[in-house]
Amino acid sequence: MTRRIHMATIGFIGLGIMGTPMAANLIKGGHKLVTYTRSKTPLSLLDAGAKPLTSATEVAKAAEIIITMVPDTPDVEAVLFGENGVAAGLSKGKIVIDMSSISPVATKEFARKINELGCEYLDAPVSGGEVGAKAGSLTIMIGGNQAAFDTCKPIFDLMGKNVTLIGKNGDGQTTKVANQIIVALTIEAVGEALVLASKAGADPVKVRQALMGGFASSRILEVHGERMIKRTFDPGFRINLHQKDLNLALSTAKQLGMSLPSTAIAQELFNACVAHDGAGWDHSGMVRAIELLANHKIGQ
Repeated sequence: MTRRIHMATIGFIGLGIMGTPMAANLIKGGHKLVTYTRSKTPLSLLDAGAKPLTSATEVAKAAEIIITMVPDTPDVEAVLFGENGVAAGLSKGKIVIDMSSISPVATKEFARKINELGCEYLDAPVSGGEVGAKAGSLTIMIGGNQAAFDTCKPIFDLMGKNVTLIGKNGDGQTTKVANQIIVALTIEAVGEALVLASKAGADPVKVRQALMGGFASSRILEVHGERMIKRTFDPGFRINLHQKDLNLALSTAKQLGMSLPSTAIAQELFNACVAHDGAGWDHSGMVRAIELLANHKIGQ
């Protein structure tokens, strides 16, 4: 029988650009929040009622549902199974939700270990960036069993608008890898188009405006096209994090014996940005690599 979560104590581990607003939306939804993060729990969350604890183990002991939102696969492994990790504080029946973007292969192993402790595991990576995290409008792609998903669906609904159970553990992360391929290649296409238009002498502002009304319209053209024109490359979503996701895509493709040629090109353009001190730029900053190849900046 499916448990229904109405007023839960939720543990949230990882309070960065994405985690902080996601956690805030859980508090707004009426849940109690206990937190642990490498830095201090933000004052905004403390003012809203979040209770900071001293370790991931203490969070797992105190919460019914534990959410992790950290940068990469080794970070998730350390938070779950390292010294003072989540696993040491779990008791039977609790649910662990990893909302980081990490390896699908590692995710399956993490889920197996958590299941062996009598707990459920959901991989639930997100898309939508800081804007979506603040608005509670994230796309959430979930792998795990139906009962655990049904229990946590009201919690996901506080953070996202497009919440989908994809299938078994690992399938959520696989979907996120696919998402990141599409996002990277669309950024690359928008960047090429606007640089071409600008170098040809057309006004990129009006070019973008015209394209927004046609078949080439996309959320990337809307949001990141504007960033490219206005030169606003503060993250957002950092290039080094998107590089991590494309590495997952390329390594998974290698394991499957297939080629992702355009994904490899997008990764090389990100690599060029990093070579110019752009690891911390928003991923729309990929256009700077295209501009270097064209010897022209948009709007120049």
